[in-house]
Amino acid sequence: MIRALCALAAAGATLISQVMPASACGGLIAPNGAIRLTRASTLVEWRGGVEHYLTSFSYAGSGFSDFGFIVPLPAAPDRVEEGGGWTLQRLNREVAPPAPRLFEAAAAQGSDFQVLQTVQVKALDISVLRGSGQAIVDWCARNHYFLNAETRAHLLNYAKGSPFFMAAKYNVARAQATSQGVGDGSPVLITMHVPHLWVPLEILANGVQQVNADVFMLTQKQVFTSDLAALDGESPSGTLVPRAAGMTIPFQQRVSASLFRDLSTDKNMGWVRPDSWLTYLQLNAPATTVEYDLGLADNNVIHLAAYGTAPARVPDGHHDLASVIPSGSDPQALPPGVSTLVVEVAGVLLLLCAVVFMGRRRRRGQLG
Repeated sequence: MIRALCALAAAGATLISQVMPASACGGLIAPNGAIRLTRASTLVEWRGGVEHYLTSFSYAGSGFSDFGFIVPLPAAPDRVEEGGGWTLQRLNREVAPPAPRLFEAAAAQGSDFQVLQTVQVKALDISVLRGSGQAIVDWCARNHYFLNAETRAHLLNYAKGSPFFMAAKYNVARAQATSQGVGDGSPVLITMHVPHLWVPLEILANGVQQVNADVFMLTQKQVFTSDLAALDGESPSGTLVPRAAGMTIPFQQRVSASLFRDLSTDKNMGWVRPDSWLTYLQLNAPATTVEYDLGLADNNVIHLAAYGTAPARVPDGHHDLASVIPSGSDPQALPPGVSTLVVEVAGVLLLLCAVVFMGRRRRRGQLG
């Protein structure tokens, strides 16, 4: 019996070693595809139910006269404003140095549509919208946003999970008046009350062949890529994110004193905290494989769920990517959360082996 139990426990441990890693954002809208998104950079921080979401897009192409982008949001923003001018560049240098109300994200019904905010951030004219997917599509058409069939389908699907969107249009005349370089991004800072950190990623795959994105996360505690890593306190630095082809974590460290000083003194960035962890995610993958969004669970484990999943449900573990595995991922990997169950079962079996073994030794000692 004891041999059978030990063999089963060993089998569980072997399974873990086989399936776990070793040692362990917005859709661009432009006529005829004349403008293309070259890179998206995002800093997201969540603490105490408040998410700060700083994002910027770089683009290239011809005919810079009528284009913009749309970003799905998990809640109605408290405010939208200009973000720090050097924050994203400073974060890139850090990770790769040279050499009041909680909104439920329920789908809006019928003609229930609102323009919640209108803001100007440098050369961007920004509108925060709330409505059903069709209402958002209709508003875009009325306001001369070019939507191809792919973009329209994506908006309709995202609206099933959350009715909030931020639409931004590039104002060429204002850009020229302020000497803003063509193709340069304008950092936009969005502050929202949400139950969990959430980052839309699939929207970046709209209209491009390759997704190139940098995501910086500032969190109160360390971020992990699996439940097992969270149990062990294992750093994800230098590892892949399971089930996300092309997503890596090249860097994770506590925020240094110099980085805190540089970030917190940038424009509208006083919310940065000195006791934060900085985690850098890099996504370089074919657009056809990026069909998910990202959320953080209460234990700071990364979860990925199909886009259109309500943002509040992405981190709950019940919507993790499992049945469809993107090309390039390990087809033998277990769905997130299953690894923890296997570890727990193996641990119980090993403990039972030890109890049985000690009991046998004691009986032998008494007989002797």
